[in-house]
Amino acid sequence: MPQLKSFTREEVKRHANEDDLWIIIDTDVYDMSRFVDMHPGGAFPIIEYAGKDATEAFYGLHRQEVLTKYNRYKIGTIEGEQPKIEFRQPGALSKVPYAEPNAWQGFKSPYFKESHYKFRTAVRVIMDGLAEEAREFEVSGEKPSDEFQQKMGSFGLLAANIGPGKFLKEFNIQLPGGIAPEEYDYFHEMIVHQEARWGTRGLDDGLIGGMTISLPTVLNFGRPALKQKIVPEVLAGRKRIALAITEPYVGSDVANLKTTAKLTPDGKHYIVNGVKKWITTGHWADYFSTAVRTEKGISMLLIERSEGLETKPIKTSYSPSAGTAYITYENVKVPVENLLGKEGGGFQVIMSNFNHERWVMLAGATMGGRLAVEECFKWAMQRKVFNKRLIDQPVIRNKLAKMIASVESVHSWVENLTYQMCNMTYMEQALKLAGPLALCKYQTTRMLHDVSDDACQIFGGRAITKTGMGRNIETLQRTYKFTSILGGSEEIMADLGVRQAMKNFPKDARL
Repeated sequence: MPQLKSFTREEVKRHANEDDLWIIIDTDVYDMSRFVDMHPGGAFPIIEYAGKDATEAFYGLHRQEVLTKYNRYKIGTIEGEQPKIEFRQPGALSKVPYAEPNAWQGFKSPYFKESHYKFRTAVRVIMDGLAEEAREFEVSGEKPSDEFQQKMGSFGLLAANIGPGKFLKEFNIQLPGGIAPEEYDYFHEMIVHQEARWGTRGLDDGLIGGMTISLPTVLNFGRPALKQKIVPEVLAGRKRIALAITEPYVGSDVANLKTTAKLTPDGKHYIVNGVKKWITTGHWADYFSTAVRTEKGISMLLIERSEGLETKPIKTSYSPSAGTAYITYENVKVPVENLLGKEGGGFQVIMSNFNHERWVMLAGATMGGRLAVEECFKWAMQRKVFNKRLIDQPVIRNKLAKMIASVESVHSWVENLTYQMCNMTYMEQALKLAGPLALCKYQTTRMLHDVSDDACQIFGGRAITKTGMGRNIETLQRTYKFTSILGGSEEIMADLGVRQAMKNFPKDARL
């Protein structure tokens, strides 16, 4: 890149025709002469500002990252002037109010230690460095590449998404920020889920979601030899795994699933027949933790992709990079050693990770709502309509107030539940947290519904456009329903929360 020069604003004014066209954005000078005819929006918007300051017009039409993409057209700066607009650096925390959890914006918190701050800084730097590549997969709908998956593994982020546990030390996982496996807790894990700020809901599930809900079945119920084979491969990103429970006939009603697994006469294998539907990561998976019906009842098998097992992509509202699949099992031969837990004990395996799965969704959902708050706040401050900023309209401030209050209240509940998880045994969590987590999931998905609706109204047409200023809002409004359906639908969650409370209702309580 040629050395940048300094110019006065008077000098820039002399370059004001189509063949010799300079513009100013903040205090930077760009030579648009060679770009004007290539501009995706046509030549007129650039010619209109030839020789002028185009800062306000630029930020009314483009995200800041566009300047990075076309940095090669920058030829200098305005002499004697300092930039007025901050350029966000990779790994930096946002200074926009409510764009980060309050612990990261100078407020006091009883939950976070120095290791959490250190961990968040390391994770954000990594995630920001992968953001552009992640968005490319989301837009193309392609399978996240093996190289990308293995990058995530090498940074320790695949393992970090599974949560705290002895496996981190057992498999020698190196966590971001140099955090020791023994120190890693649910607040560290919450940070991981909340740092997935790429705005790539489909890719997130294809890359991490399927693994997060399926690998624990192997970690907690697989035989030692099976764990030694599967776990290192998956955590390194060399292999992928999916949880296959839902069928075309049954969703939450697991007791009525129809996929069968029958023992061979020699007792060495199960023969599996049936179908599964809406399986996240399924189209890319090498292994499938599969719910089946055996002679003794519902059981779980770890099934390797092999003869008789086929996957077909299912088109859903979010990116095909999620790998959502329809799976057919036709006489698939599975070694009995691949039984997870006991035969007939499948419900225990299935239920064992439900609390954690729902909590993971809560952490990610609050991040989604918070990202919408940041985008809307920025847009309202810079977008002008009828010669006024959007933020100067009371109705817009009211919408922002509602969005902020909703996100902050839910986030506080999630932090409280995370604290309980850090200080309860697994059995205590199972007894006490199923109801609160279900109710929090219900409240969180209602929050996303309202936040998405208000964000769409603030962004207008840009909120229904997949690219440009409103792309993250468009993604939210198109995909937030996944959170209200996957992991237990809103209605089931609300009912479960109240039924769990009824169990603890004191028999002698009266008005």
